Amino acid sequence: MAKNQLIVAIRFLFPLVLFLAVLLCVDGKRFSHNNGHQHDDHKIRRGRWEGKLKMKFYHKTCPEAEDIVREIVWKKVKANPSLSPKLLRVHYHDCFVRGCDASLLLDSVAGKAASEKEARPNLSLSGFEIIDEIKSILEKRCPKTVSCADILTLATRDAVSYQFGRPLWNVFTGRVDGKVSLATEAARDLPSAGANFTSLLKLFAESDLDVVDLVALSGAHTIGTARCGVFGRRLLNFTGKGDTDPSLNSSYASFLKSKCSDKSLRLNSSAVVGMDPTGALSFDSGYFFSLLQHKGLFTSDAALLTDRSAASIASAFQDSGSFLAQFGRSMIKMSSIKVLTLGDEGGEIRRNCRVVN
Repeated sequence: MAKNQLIVAIRFLFPLVLFLAVLLCVDGKRFSHNNGHQHDDHKIRRGRWEGKLKMKFYHKTCPEAEDIVREIVWKKVKANPSLSPKLLRVHYHDCFVRGCDASLLLDSVAGKAASEKEARPNLSLSGFEIIDEIKSILEKRCPKTVSCADILTLATRDAVSYQFGRPLWNVFTGRVDGKVSLATEAARDLPSAGANFTSLLKLFAESDLDVVDLVALSGAHTIGTARCGVFGRRLLNFTGKGDTDPSLNSSYASFLKSKCSDKSLRLNSSAVVGMDPTGALSFDSGYFFSLLQHKGLFTSDAALLTDRSAASIASAFQDSGSFLAQFGRSMIKMSSIKVLTLGDEGGEIRRNCRVVN
């Protein structure tokens, strides 16, 4: 009996120990480029958001703000669970272009350059109307007080957290909204579904995100769907010779081909499949189980297995507790990318999230 209990304990603890070991290794690599000045590097990494944003920023100016956001979002997600991945994707796409400043929410203006919404990677985004609804209510309660950028950040956390009945991570608030939105910048700066590991790591590093963040945030692909055309090349023309990506699990490739016709694979059609074959609406560690079976939907997913550190982290994230904890930490970091706060040039609190004041 004691032997069986020991085996169970080892199986439970091993993923956590592995994750901690990998995390220490990654941190060691990061600090090795700073001549041993770990304390200074730590200050630099945290300084991107600490001191500018804070918890409960609106507790005096709009004390009901966070409760209102959560109430509306949970009601919407309960009625339509697909809203969670939609808001999560909008938040990602906003933060990687000009930082988390709600620039993605701006509509194009006649006679001016197209806004981020018009960029090809953003054409399939949805859920904007939920942010509009929340903003409208908050403007009535607390005019010119709560930014669209904070609303989007809070709404995303609450949408993902709904299934757990509690917040999965803290949201630091105090952002203001940007006034510039350019489709050309979105096309340039957003991570691509076809990216290799080197380009992904470089892009994330430019936003002060490391390999642990890259793997954890990729885990967002555990919920939501993707259009067949986004990954069609992996199935039909990987090297330009009508072949299938050999790194893709053959049975999974056959499954994808059964769900996506040749026409939908080649064109940007409306045909979609779940990004995680273990379930597209449950936020869990299923993505990593699928990934390690070579069932990652995108080239960017498969790319994580081409790096030893990233693959080890993905393996550790099969433990749900380890993944959820790190996902929350990485979301806090991501949602602080190049934030604008009160007094920063180029920022404002919009009265309507779709247009500048």
